[in-house]
Amino acid sequence: MEKEIEGIVHIGSKPVVERHASATGLLHLQAATVLAIQNKEIKKGDVLEASTIAAIQAVKETPRIIPHCHPIPLEGCTVSWSFEGNALRCTVNVAAHYKTGIEMEALTGVSAGLLCALDMVKSLEKDENGQYPSTSITDIVVVEKFKAED
Repeated sequence: MEKEIEGIVHIGSKPVVERHASATGLLHLQAATVLAIQNKEIKKGDVLEASTIAAIQAVKETPRIIPHCHPIPLEGCTVSWSFEGNALRCTVNVAAHYKTGIEMEALTGVSAGLLCALDMVKSLEKDENGQYPSTSITDIVVVEKFKAED
């Protein structure tokens, strides 16, 4: 049995249109870790600054990470952070004029931003057995996907 798998979806005939996408997610932490981030007491540096850079890099590298994503000429990317109790929220907004959606770029940016934040604080999150029982990344979702009418 032969099966042909399309490597890259053909988008050549699609029009270039304005597109925006927004995604968000949460990193659940211990209260002491949240305070350490807010007070800039993390040994590895400023968590929000480094994680913002990680999110932006991930947005730009999405086609290298997700095989079926097309390289997209991005026109804008913003990363915002907020604390919700003991959770750190990352929201990424991406903009471009192109032939295909950019929600994967936003989702990839959120994922990398939260992973970077976790990497920077994981020493504070470990229990006596070296595990992370109260640490999790959750609720990574597309908040909005916009495509201008062609």
